[in-house]
Amino acid sequence: MRQDARYLWGMLPRDVISTGSLILRPPVKADAEAIVKMCDDPVTARFMPLLPRPYTREHALAYVKDAAATWHDGGAEYTITQDGRFAGSIGVRPPDHWGVTELGYLVAPWARGGGLAATAARGVTDWLFDQGVRRVELQAEVENVASLLVALRAGFREEGRRRDAKRLRDGRFADFVMFGRLRGEGAERVEPYLPFFEGGELGDGVVRLAPMAAGDAEDYHRMISDPSVTAYAVTPATTLEDDERRCRCTGYWWVSGQRVELAVRDAASGAFAGHVQLVQVAPALGQAMIGYSLAPSFRGRGFMTRAVRLLVEWAFSSTPLHRIVAGTDAGNTASQAVLERTGFLREGLHRELLPKPDGSRADDVQWAVLRPSGRSGNGAAQAAGRDPRHGAAGA
Repeated sequence: MRQDARYLWGMLPRDVISTGSLILRPPVKADAEAIVKMCDDPVTARFMPLLPRPYTREHALAYVKDAAATWHDGGAEYTITQDGRFAGSIGVRPPDHWGVTELGYLVAPWARGGGLAATAARGVTDWLFDQGVRRVELQAEVENVASLLVALRAGFREEGRRRDAKRLRDGRFADFVMFGRLRGEGAERVEPYLPFFEGGELGDGVVRLAPMAAGDAEDYHRMISDPSVTAYAVTPATTLEDDERRCRCTGYWWVSGQRVELAVRDAASGAFAGHVQLVQVAPALGQAMIGYSLAPSFRGRGFMTRAVRLLVEWAFSSTPLHRIVAGTDAGNTASQAVLERTGFLREGLHRELLPKPDGSRADDVQWAVLRPSGRSGNGAAQAAGRDPRHGAAGA
């Protein structure tokens, strides 16, 4: 039988919390107009599928009433204010028998982008620990990159991914990433090891590199299913559904430092031309591996040479990476030519490493390029929509 949290913990005190430039207080009816504007926003609607759409004043007043009930039942519900102005909401479920609770937050459109949610989440979590709570959990949809960043910047640690955990407004199920903080442990603010592109993409006027998105799944699947690509594949064939899931995870992989997955586009038409990635990121070694594939209709035009050059230059100018490595099937001379043109040097041979579709094995030729001497990796040359090499040509 489940016990009421009030009898296990008592009610949380209705404290006003001051954290950074923010004041957190219980919601009041005067917040209703701002709540409507926040909750009727398209971004809010996308990531909060249980909110009514459209969201009305009646819904806002019901939320304020329910917030009072949340306090009565042992949880907490706060309005976030900044300089006296409504900026968002943050709430906590009643702690369970083991002293565990879950945190959720929502930032108004006019207050986004300034680190407000991370400040509020950290402040409320620290306050909860002061009340005796032992563990605070937080979940973020895998495509909600802003919320993933909030968790890391508020000192939460990633603990796993819940596949198809919740149904979205469009009817499909989405993965959610679980984060947690424990009372008494260090909670340093974490910034991504691999920063996002300034402006969202890299380019040199001929090709553009942008994060893979769900809309790229069909083009990507068509490319990697082409016989000229599968001839050198070492992983099992995937379905279109597999590849759509992959494309939806790219922001999560990037912000968590696992990998960078990019679409290569024809700068003139915007058409999907290929794929380039940084994987096997090893911060302790300062090393990552590059991989790439090009759609047959775009071959012979130097697209992949340009794409690899852009990505390598960004990595050495904007990240701590010191080495970028690559492996190629000994028979894949086209891939080897791309690496040679972009400054990679051959380092060795792994005999019979790569399994082939016919059951045989191929030798793997190993390549690497090192950070140029004097390059600090502080992000000074990070670029968007231009070539950080100032128009260096690709073959």
